[in-house]
Amino acid sequence: MGNVFSVSIPTNDIAGCCDCTAARANYICKLAENRVTLRTELQKLRELKNDVNRKVDVAERQQMKRLDQVQGWLSRVEAMETEVGQLIGDGAETIEEKRFRGCCHPKHCISSYTLGKKVARKLQDTATLMSEGRNFEVVADIVPPAPVEEIPGRPTVGLESTFDKVWRSLEEEHVGMIGLYGLGGVGKTTLLTQINNHFLKTSHNFDVVIWVVVSKTPNLGRVQNEIWEKVGFCDDKWKSKSRHEKAKEIWRALCKKRFVMLLDDMWEQMDLLEVGIPPPDQQNKSKLIFTTRSQDLCGANGSSQEDPSEIFDMEGFVGSVSKICGKGRP
Repeated sequence: MGNVFSVSIPTNDIAGCCDCTAARANYICKLAENRVTLRTELQKLRELKNDVNRKVDVAERQQMKRLDQVQGWLSRVEAMETEVGQLIGDGAETIEEKRFRGCCHPKHCISSYTLGKKVARKLQDTATLMSEGRNFEVVADIVPPAPVEEIPGRPTVGLESTFDKVWRSLEEEHVGMIGLYGLGGVGKTTLLTQINNHFLKTSHNFDVVIWVVVSKTPNLGRVQNEIWEKVGFCDDKWKSKSRHEKAKEIWRALCKKRFVMLLDDMWEQMDLLEVGIPPPDQQNKSKLIFTTRSQDLCGANGSSQEDPSEIFDMEGFVGSVSKICGKGRP
């Protein structure tokens, strides 16, 4: 009489096996249905991607930069489109196999289970991407201004020698201010433009280079706004401030930086402190370069010992420039 062995299997293990088998069968049975659903959800995801891309395009036309999380999401959506396209194609091949081999063929069951599981997971991934994409209330942010912005200009034809002299003077630590004097049309603005753009081509120790056109009838509020666009955020809150408040904000920002201030087309003395510009000195090692048609503005009083400056007459004369600002805080 043979021996009889009995093995006791816990009820929860049996239930687990049944659940596992049911889940696998579900992948196979719902493969065709899930493929159709996945195709539909993918189309919805494409539509959402197009909506996000349009928002990004509008923002970038306003000189804003798309957020990294938005770019990452768009990249994941594109990858999902490729992966789902492949799955849908594989599903079509599996259904075609089923037609020839029969639904109970072992090879077909294995491939259907594998594909069904992938399709189900892609449905979950697609739902996650849809949820993430709907949460993008902001898709781009304001780009901080570059330390130096290129300004369109003409070549300094015939001004190379003057440019070299000005640049060498700019590199002198003891020189704080440089004036470019001459009649209209002699090339002052052209030279100042080339000085600005040369900062893009060479290494330097300045934090920011700021270009401002002053003009014959200076608008100090506009001058302040143009400076603040380089060192702050020129929003409605800023524009509502008084000129004195703006001067204090500009002063605080520039005192923390080593700057080059390029003031084009000055016709009369301008109180830098009223604008908020700290006078260049041996402590901040900043520079101020201006162009003017007024010889009186450049050479009336001479330069001080503590704040030496230079004037470059565009016809070749090199001398000293008068101080154009006071001392103290605004």
